Amino acid sequence: MRPVIGFLGLSSPDSFAPQVAAFHQGLRETGYVEGENGAVEYRWAENDYDRLPALAADLVAHRVDVIVTQGGNPSALAAKNATTTIPIVFMIGADPVASGLVASLARPGGNLTGFTMILRELTAKRLELLCDLVPQAKVIGLLVKPDNPETEGFVQDVQEAPHIKGVQFQILMVSDEAEIDAAFATLTQVKIGALLLGSDPFFFTRRHQIVALAARHAVPAMYDSRQYGG
Repeated sequence: MRPVIGFLGLSSPDSFAPQVAAFHQGLRETGYVEGENGAVEYRWAENDYDRLPALAADLVAHRVDVIVTQGGNPSALAAKNATTTIPIVFMIGADPVASGLVASLARPGGNLTGFTMILRELTAKRLELLCDLVPQAKVIGLLVKPDNPETEGFVQDVQEAPHIKGVQFQILMVSDEAEIDAAFATLTQVKIGALLLGSDPFFFTRRHQIVALAARHAVPAMYDSRQYGG
């Protein structure tokens, strides 16, 4: 019987297509080809966090052999809450220990493993670089998604960042495409000098829209991934 991989994605298949292609390449390099000697069951939440628990439960009901998660902590936690036996491989931007995904980095324990890009730990550094690049910016906008569980920590890290003096922060919360447009309209009204983007899969899926708006409004912006540039 060929193995079945469950793929739990927070975003959408179209917006994540290049990464899915890389995922398939990685499988081929280890000897697995979808449709030949392996299968993948995809579940996409379309950027709706509330759908993740049901989608994770559905993968468990289909008796997949392993679950791969995309979408940071929300997807990984949904998979963890759905099963204690099926292996789960995650990719997140936060501390997996602090997030409650694993017991420790050296010995994760349980049925989860994966890697982190330590995005939250780099928040203060990204802000410092932005201030160095745009020293005249006295107000910096923070573009965040309110239902992301990492948002509160991101805002706190920014406000408590060392070496950042005399700068005010304007929090811009968005949940859909229309609110992104509205947020950039607000930028000009409150004279925001630069923009720091929070880490969220939704922003990644709308990266072309965000980059285009930043260019149109001539607002220097700091992102968490080089893929925003292409």
